[in-house]
Parts: sequence; C-alpha cells; structure tokens
Amino acid sequence: MSLIPGEPLQYAETHFKFKLPWSLLYRPWPEILVDAPFLFVPGSRPTLWIVVRDAHRFPVVIENIEIDCQPATAQDESAPRQQNLQIEANQQFGFYPVDLGDLAPGTYSIHCKVTVRSKQNGKVKKFSRWNHPLLKPAPLKIQVLAQDLPKPEGYIAGEMHCHTHYSADHVEHGATPAVFQQAAKAVGLDFVSLTDHAYDFAFLTEDYTQAAPSPMPRFEALQKEVDLCNRAEDKPLMIAGEEVSAGNSKGENVHMTVLGSDCYLPGLGDCGRNWLQNRPTLKIPDLLKMTGSHCFAAHPYQEMSGLEKFIFRRGFWHSVDLQTGSTHPIRGIQFWNGIRDEGFKLGREWWIQELGKENYLLPIGGNDAHGDMNDTTAVRLPLIELKNNRHHVFGYVRTVVRLAQKPCENPTSAEENIPQADGCHKEQPLTLDDVNAAFCGDNCYITDGPALWWERVTDRGESAVTFHARSTPETGEAFRYVRIYGRRRLLNGKLAPKEELHLASQVAARPATVITVPFEDFAYLRAECLTSCYKYALTSAAIHKKNI
Repeated sequence: MSLIPGEPLQYAETHFKFKLPWSLLYRPWPEILVDAPFLFVPGSRPTLWIVVRDAHRFPVVIENIEIDCQPATAQDESAPRQQNLQIEANQQFGFYPVDLGDLAPGTYSIHCKVTVRSKQNGKVKKFSRWNHPLLKPAPLKIQVLAQDLPKPEGYIAGEMHCHTHYSADHVEHGATPAVFQQAAKAVGLDFVSLTDHAYDFAFLTEDYTQAAPSPMPRFEALQKEVDLCNRAEDKPLMIAGEEVSAGNSKGENVHMTVLGSDCYLPGLGDCGRNWLQNRPTLKIPDLLKMTGSHCFAAHPYQEMSGLEKFIFRRGFWHSVDLQTGSTHPIRGIQFWNGIRDEGFKLGREWWIQELGKENYLLPIGGNDAHGDMNDTTAVRLPLIELKNNRHHVFGYVRTVVRLAQKPCENPTSAEENIPQADGCHKEQPLTLDDVNAAFCGDNCYITDGPALWWERVTDRGESAVTFHARSTPETGEAFRYVRIYGRRRLLNGKLAPKEELHLASQVAARPATVITVPFEDFAYLRAECLTSCYKYALTSAAIHKKNI
C-alpha cells in the first residue's frame, strides 16, 4: 500500500523511517495494541487480543494488563481488574488472547493498560490501548447481544474483503486466519473470504522491499493455514482468496477480489515498491481468463488523492471492465466498503446504472479490514502523524447470500443457477462449493444489522416478489423506511432510463415487515431499508422470470 495521505493504511509501523535520521513516530519497540471484535453474538466468549508486531526485532515480556470494562448504562464505575500475563513476545506477528469473562448483554467501553518489559535493555513501559506515539488512546467499544443478528434460514453471512498477515508491509498488517476465524464466530459470520494483496505474496515476509523468487510459497502457505482452520468443527468457513491489482480499460490500476482463488493471479501494478514503474501487470480480461473463481470489483469509487493517481496510476472501474457478456464476467460490485461514504454513494449509483443495462450484478459488502476488529489505526501524515477511526472493521458490513439447492455446474453463469426453493437449509458443514454455488444465484443482501430479503411468489396468478424486513431491538426497534425500487420494461423492449420508487413505507414500520409487490411490467424489483438506529440493508435485484 502507498504512503500517500488519503489511503487507508492500517497498523502503522513506528520504527520504519526510510533510512532517514528522524521520524516523530520512531520508537525502538514493537508495535503493541489491544484489539477485540466489535460484537459478540450469543454463545461466543468475549475475548480481546494483545497484538504485537515485530517482536522478533524488539522482544518484550507482556507482564500484565489492567482492564476497565464499563457498561454504557452503568450508574457507578466498576473497579478495574488486573491480569498477570508474563507473555514472552518474540515473533514477527503475535496475537495473544485475554478472556473478558462473562458479560451481560449490552454495550461496553473497555479501557486497557498494558505493562511491557524490554528483553533487550530491561526497560518497563505502561501504556493505554496501544504504544503508538502521539496518538490519543481510544477505548474499545463492544456490544454483547442478547439475541442473534436477524438472518433468514437458508442464507449464509460472510465477510467479503479482509486481509491476513500475508498482506504485510511497512505500514500495515492483518490477523492470522485462526484469529479471524475466532473473530468471525464472535460477530456471527458463516464464512470469511480472505483477500490478501497479490503483490504482497510476491515479496519476502522478512523484508517487504525484497522480491521473493516466487509468490507461490506464501500463496500456498496461506492456503495451508486456511485448510488447517477448516478442520475445526463448528467454526466459520475460511476461504483463501486474493485482491489483485488489475489493469482497467484505461490502463490504470484497480482492485479485483477473488473468492477462493483456484490459482495465483499476478498483480503488482500499484504495490508501491517499484517507484514510478506502476503499470498494471495484467488487464482485467486477461485475469478473468486465468481463473474460474468468482471475481468482484472492489471499492470501485474509493476516494483517492491526485498524487496517488499520478504516482500509483490508480483509477476507477468502468462498465466495459465488468466484461458483461463474456464467458467469465465480474460477478458483483463491492461498493459498500465498511462505511457509507461518497465511495458508497457513487458505487451504488453505478450498480443501479448497470441494472438498467440488464447487467444484474450482485451488490457486495465488505470492510477491507487489515486485522482491524474494533477500529482502524492509520497513517495521517507519513513519519509524523497517525489517526484512528472505525471505518474498516472486520465483519461490520456483511454480505448475506442464499444457499442453492445443489452446487452449480458453471460458476460463471448467474442466470442458469437461480435457486428455486426457499429455505435450503444445510445440515452439513459449509464448504467452498456451497459458497460458490450461492454466488451463482441472484439472491443476496448487504447489511450492517437488519435482514432484508426477497422471494419470488405467485399472487392471484400473477408473478410477484415478497420482501421481508427483520430487525431486533439491538439493530433497531423499528424501520424508518422500507423502500422498494423497480425499473419498467418499455413497449420497445428496453428498460426505462431511470428507476422508480414502486412502493415505500416511509413511516415507522414494524421490526417484522412483509410487503408483496406484483411484477407487472417491471423488469426487476429490489429493496432498501433503514432502522431506527440507522442500520441499513440493500437487496440484490429480483429479476422478472420472463427476463431469465
């Protein structure tokens, strides 16, 4: 990743200074921070992790941690408790769990103080939450749920964009697949698509600036870690994917995520290690011909600086880049990237435009989390200043997709593999084939809380769509709105130039809302909703069967 302001750079390395004699951030200590999933569903054990990076260079002993866990509704402050740890940290990446004990349902602020001792000089330091210099400590914010997040039977929820410790360079790193698997269970996910940078596989773990003889050893090492995770029973499915820097139709670098990569796809165009030599390695059509895996346009309209565009040749996705009509088109657009910002707004508009061309791509939500489970620590000004926000948190935005009755034979053809039955609940452990088959279908929704889904029905002999909206007290007592949009097919066979609001519930709707809408002359229908606490969901397009 680049060091250009505006790029979301996670886990800043505080002892990297470009061989310069100075840096306000430099400290001869490993980076240490305390992290925890933002959410704990019923049945999951509240746990936090002490994350230590580069302790192989600066070994330390984590002597103890003081935890002050304050419920949001508490009238009186509780006394902090201290745990003696005596953890010897000497690895390049270390994730050390700390049990939080039994917590009643509710929202908590957790203040942590960690005491560490250097094994090199014996010095002892005590810090709150992290040891990042010049960055004000922020408490962990967690929510313990009284009931599971709403999700219809026969659907699976997943994180579609996140990075493990294989996406590591001087300013960022992720979590191990095993840690992500535990975090996924805590936040209620069924699967996780690990999308590490293609260019990071091509460089050495020991020295991020040195090209590896081959990317395959690290690519295969991730797959082996994932396979080991998936041997565990009753755990979310981990999927080894990839985020590839690909060339768009204008010769610029854009990012494409791959679900369950069946081969390594090269993409070093904007890796930031080749100075101004940042032309794309391969163009999107060439990459799609190399794989049979589902591929998605990642954060197609993410904001970036002019300098970043110039130096790293980064650009935006365009309609031609989707390769609609080819034997292996892009399957969906990940326009929700952790936050509903300008990039979300522009990406949603582009997705709707493509629906108007009868390009029925799936809406995809992800978070681009680099191990960030509670908040994001980032570079504001290289070598000088850091920042912290909650924009890219693991599992916060999830993609919920309907399972197919049976695996699709052709994962590149969406229209021939529409699931025909409701429910389709699987008793067997979830597999990658199941996930691939689900993404062959056209039925999914993206959400940061409520459930919103549709089913095709026959109403009085006419084809219709029933939309279901579900919320809980913890995701919203009611809906501020449930809106249904559609686009009509004109007499000449073409689609109307704009969508229209076909039916809307603008007033406070009940937390369990069902609305059936006749297709009539609409080519497709879709829905969006917003709860009373501003949680949001959006469905894929339900296509009129006569158009399939």
